[in-house]
Amino acid sequence: MTPKQDLSLPERRLDVKHAVALCVGMVVGAGIFKTSPMVAGALSSDVALYLAWAFGGLLSFVGALCFAEMAAAFPDAGGDYHFLRRAYGRRLGFLFAWSRFAVIHTGSMALLAFVFGDYLAKVVDLSPWLGPHASAWLAAGLIVLLTVLNLLGVQIGLGTQLGLMVVVLGGLLLLGAGAASMALAGVPPMTSLQVSDPARHDWGMAMVFVFLAYGGWSDAATLSAEMRDDRRGIVRALWWGLALVMAFYLLANWAYLRVLGLDGLARSEAPAAELMRLCFGRPGELLMVGIVTLTALSVMNAILIAGPRTTYAAARDLAAELHLARWNAKRGTPTAAVLATSGVALALVVFGTLTRDGFSTMVDYLSPVYWFFLMLSGLALIVLRRREPAVPRPYQVPFYPWLPLAFAACSAYVLWSSLVYVKTGALVGVAVLVLGGLLLWPLMRGRR
Repeated sequence: MTPKQDLSLPERRLDVKHAVALCVGMVVGAGIFKTSPMVAGALSSDVALYLAWAFGGLLSFVGALCFAEMAAAFPDAGGDYHFLRRAYGRRLGFLFAWSRFAVIHTGSMALLAFVFGDYLAKVVDLSPWLGPHASAWLAAGLIVLLTVLNLLGVQIGLGTQLGLMVVVLGGLLLLGAGAASMALAGVPPMTSLQVSDPARHDWGMAMVFVFLAYGGWSDAATLSAEMRDDRRGIVRALWWGLALVMAFYLLANWAYLRVLGLDGLARSEAPAAELMRLCFGRPGELLMVGIVTLTALSVMNAILIAGPRTTYAAARDLAAELHLARWNAKRGTPTAAVLATSGVALALVVFGTLTRDGFSTMVDYLSPVYWFFLMLSGLALIVLRRREPAVPRPYQVPFYPWLPLAFAACSAYVLWSSLVYVKTGALVGVAVLVLGGLLLWPLMRGRR
């Protein structure tokens, strides 16, 4: 390794408390305000709901440990893109970059836009002007607004992002406080905490939505390359970070169940807003809608900053003459990549509106692709250990190879569940991934 390469490596500046804060901020988003009804609709009791969320946190921790080893051994800002490319070659690496552009990042943007639209439509009746698809119009409007701001160079800074993280955690605490006030007043849940429907035992479907809410830990694990304590620091940060996330998620779900009950939660389109209205009236509902919309805006903005830059870099590496490989020096943005990302996200909003519930359709759309690459990432740890055994590994996953294999097996199960839970969105997501492979193959031929 040359000195020039050493200078390009991330500096080890993070201590555990800063890494914990970043880990929580990367994982907690607007998903928890929308996924719980889908999980409740797939399970038959409050105990099953709690177990699903606890297991989701545990498996996320195992996966994060796998990513932490690879990030410590092969530090690179590309994260899982770098690991996959190193383990399986350039073709798979570029296919993953395509999946981020066409499925994962854009699907996440559309998904969060629907969360924004659903919650705002809950308190502002725009149907006289926007018709029955008011939520979709609001979702599309937010994507256009964020696109314009990013093209103008207006971006939410790190300080604001951290401030919004505090806001969303405060919102989850408010849910707990509201449910506690109802419990102290002796008010029973609106519906039972158990149901007798035998169809409500679909753990596979439940876990698809649970893991969606825990998404982000793969990015948090790449902090390993910046930890001062290169061996134990990342493990402690991931442990405390994901433990805090799990605690907040369990608190939120306890609050939902304590006020709405299992069926009430399953039927709710905006459970956090409904809970706050029942506990604190209209002001509480408006406050929660504000928190959710700010959270959705924050995460979407982060995706719109990072996503197009990944697309630009991959397009530049693939073929410099591609339009997506152009950088606008005047604006300081990859304009073509930003517009392309926003265009795909808007198309997905239309697609979600034309099928069924927009949020659920986007979960269907991105889940199979997302879990396919997570499964490969877990196995990449084993591939890289065998292929490059001499590379120093400051941190190593305990109980190797059983933990990586367990994570890969669970990822394969969720992948299978997301396909068995077959909806139009899942089929289209897989088709888009295959299309990317067909488009990339001729570009990759003959390139070294």
